[in-house]
Amino acid sequence: MFRKEQYNFASTKYYCHENKKTTIDEIVNLQTIVGEFSYESLNIMPDKSKPHLLLPINPPEVWGCGVTYKRSAEMRDEDTTGAKGIYDHVYFAERPELFFKATSSRCSGPNDYINIRSDSVLTAAEPELAYILGKDKEIIGYTVCNDVSAWDIERENPLYLPQSKIFYGCCALGPVISLCSEIKNPYNLDITCKIIRNGKTIFSGEINSSQIKRKFEELTEFLCRDNPILPGTVMTTGTGIMVPNDYALEPDDIVEIGIENIGKLSNPVKKL
Repeated sequence: MFRKEQYNFASTKYYCHENKKTTIDEIVNLQTIVGEFSYESLNIMPDKSKPHLLLPINPPEVWGCGVTYKRSAEMRDEDTTGAKGIYDHVYFAERPELFFKATSSRCSGPNDYINIRSDSVLTAAEPELAYILGKDKEIIGYTVCNDVSAWDIERENPLYLPQSKIFYGCCALGPVISLCSEIKNPYNLDITCKIIRNGKTIFSGEINSSQIKRKFEELTEFLCRDNPILPGTVMTTGTGIMVPNDYALEPDDIVEIGIENIGKLSNPVKKL
């Protein structure tokens, strides 16, 4: 039912029941608990009265990578006011675009709310493959990320990027961490995204991670250059699924992001 090796890095925070945190070791070792809860029964909206999935990891920091897919560079240059060509330039540049994204307090777990800034009218889902770094800066696992972004703020002026990226509920992670032994080739994973409104799918997109331009080791090297990081730091690798402006997020939408061999991350939307 539960595979300890798949969840061991998230062992300190897996599900919550009446404010009591239960570790994966406890789940694995206590047959009564294993028999009582299935993954499906835990994959519900957060409720203090019921066991449910939490963030698979409490990251000390989450960092983002931008313009790692060609389509992202093209679309961002089309929509930016002024400074034309900067995104296409960084796509081909030696140095990647890296930015600080979140701390654990700004992250949402499976089925928890992601947020729209109160001063944004065009906030979009950005479905991404993310990886987790260990103490020696090695990749120890992969998860799904929604890099929720206020596109209208960034498009007004690229210098507003931090405000478009960093706010409460700006980053969703989950539903699990798949170890490297389970992801044989991270550069050949199908990534899908759906936006559901009033019970109907209004947007559906897909891409394969083979279209990412940069290797993850390259991204990690730039991140860690003169910048010490803590174990458990999450790096999210950029999006290649560009949601049209007509499908900007609205309150009560549901965003579903699936990545092959990891799972589906689902989050409802609200406005701050």
